[in-house]
Order: sequence, then C-alpha cells, then structure tokens
Amino acid sequence: MKNIDVVALCGSLRSASLNRRVIRLAQQVKPAHMAIEELDWRAVPVLDADELARGFPAPVAALRERIRAADAVLIATPEYNFSIPGGLKNLIDWLSRGEDQPFHEKPVAIVTASPGPLGGARVPYDLRKVLLFMNAMPLAKPEVFIGGAAAKFDPATGDCTDGTTRDFVAQQMAALTRWVEAVQRMHGDAAGQP
Repeated sequence: MKNIDVVALCGSLRSASLNRRVIRLAQQVKPAHMAIEELDWRAVPVLDADELARGFPAPVAALRERIRAADAVLIATPEYNFSIPGGLKNLIDWLSRGEDQPFHEKPVAIVTASPGPLGGARVPYDLRKVLLFMNAMPLAKPEVFIGGAAAKFDPATGDCTDGTTRDFVAQQMAALTRWVEAVQRMHGDAAGQP
C-alpha cells in the first residue's frame, strides 16, 4: 500500500485553536500509511498585486511547492461571520495565483470545529466554491462539523475526549485515503498507465 502524504492547513493561527486540535486528532486516528503534516502560514503577507508582480514571497513559494508535492490537503477551519476566515482566504488567494497553482486536481478534505452548536457548518460550502474554482477535488463525504468542540477536547492536553468525534474524524481520514487512491487511479488511467 502506497504511503499517502497529506498537508494540513489550520484556518486559525491561535496556538490553542480547536481546529488545530482537530488536525492533531486526525494525525492520531489516520490510517497507518498516511502522514499528516501541518503547515505554518503565519508569515504569508496580505495579497498585494504589486508584490505579486515581483514574484511570490518566499513563504508563499515554499507553501506552494509543499502543497504541490503532497497527495492531499486537509483544511481544518473555524467559521468567521458565516464564512471563511480572512487569513485563510488570503492564503488561498495567494496559492491560487498562476497557471501552476498547486490545488489543481488535488484531493482536499474539510473539517470545521466550533464552540457553537453548528460546528461551523456554513464555512465548508463557501470553501468548496473557492476550491472548485481552483479545480481542486474536495471530498464530498463524510462531512465533519464538530459542534460544542470546546467540551470535546481536554483543555490541558488538547486531546479529544469524545469517542464519537474521534470516530467521525477517523472515518473522514479513511475516506480521504480512498479518495486519494481513486484520484491517483484516474490520473493513471488518463495517462494510459495500468
């Protein structure tokens, strides 16, 4: 079984972010042949066409190459004002520039966690629209919205204490594995490979 290389983007920069804890949970419950590396994007500047005209800033260029090399992307994000957090949207806007943008035909899983009861359920739909414009391949199911998330993670260790949440995230990581393998088979068939 081929190893699957996944990079993760957290939509919140806060060190104790609930969504960062979800990434850590995904790292714990993923299939054995999957690796998940969280990428740090806090050095990415605000998108500026004048700066882009001079070339990609080093942090953006490095993230583009790491995402391009990965088999898939996991995005764990809160919902801000019913939509995508501004910083995450800015990051995606930087990454989307150029004909060689790294999300082209890239499998992407989305999970969202919130202290509120809906678990950030509105943000994935806006995020999917953006990803589809970039010709990414978002995983449709299972959708994972973790409501009441503050009570589902130990505040001291950050570990998930809720069995149902662990199961949902494990199911999504297993589905992402199957989706990556299906996309790779499609690319192999398109290239005339067995």
